[in-house]
Amino acid sequence: MNDKEKSRYARQIRLSQVGEKGQQALLDSTVLIIGMGGLGSPAAMYLAAAGIGHLIISDYDQVEDSNLQRQIIHRNKDIGELKALSAKRSLAEINPDCDVEAIYWQLDEDELEEYANKADIIMDCSDNFPTRFMINRVSVKTRTPLVSGAAIRIEGQIASYIPSSGGPCYQCLYKEEFENTETCAMEGVLSPVVGVIGTMQALQTILILIGKGESVNGKLLLFDGLNMEWQSVRIPQNPACKVCGKE
Repeated sequence: MNDKEKSRYARQIRLSQVGEKGQQALLDSTVLIIGMGGLGSPAAMYLAAAGIGHLIISDYDQVEDSNLQRQIIHRNKDIGELKALSAKRSLAEINPDCDVEAIYWQLDEDELEEYANKADIIMDCSDNFPTRFMINRVSVKTRTPLVSGAAIRIEGQIASYIPSSGGPCYQCLYKEEFENTETCAMEGVLSPVVGVIGTMQALQTILILIGKGESVNGKLLLFDGLNMEWQSVRIPQNPACKVCGKE
């Protein structure tokens, strides 16, 4: 770590839980983020600011005016631009030393697995169950930690899964029948709620990367934005899970 980096990240280095060793771990890390929407926007921005060395961001959609209410990484001038490219430009303005690789086409499962093998952690910031299930399968197969978030209406949730720990996976919690449930486009979402969950995803990602992930592994946090309440639930591993089960 050079003097410029020590100065830039001084407030984090000062924390006993981080220190120079933890900050160096962040600088050496690669994070794969799927989705540059409401969740991926704050998550990517905070990770770039915190000093993650390499971000791989994936989104094949274009910026629309209805996105700007909550997808804070994009600007009015970016309407019509591919989200991955718009986000890459914004992240370069936040931290030009963060190496950002933009994937602006739809990944199939084999391609996703290739990128997961390059990453230290995967962040699921997508907005549909088929994509979430695919990300989870790849996480389990490559043994890459997964931080998954979701938000709708005035509610959100976040959970982290570390396959090497022997704990649960995303599909221990959600079965395939959830594939056709509500979306933000159908139900709406209050903009700060995705900010809360995306920021928490960034926090949990950092905790895992600096070796403090035991506190978040297999824990589901449920956020009720209307009543300003959090609930915490431990997720048991399902021995009959089609993805990670041992039966």
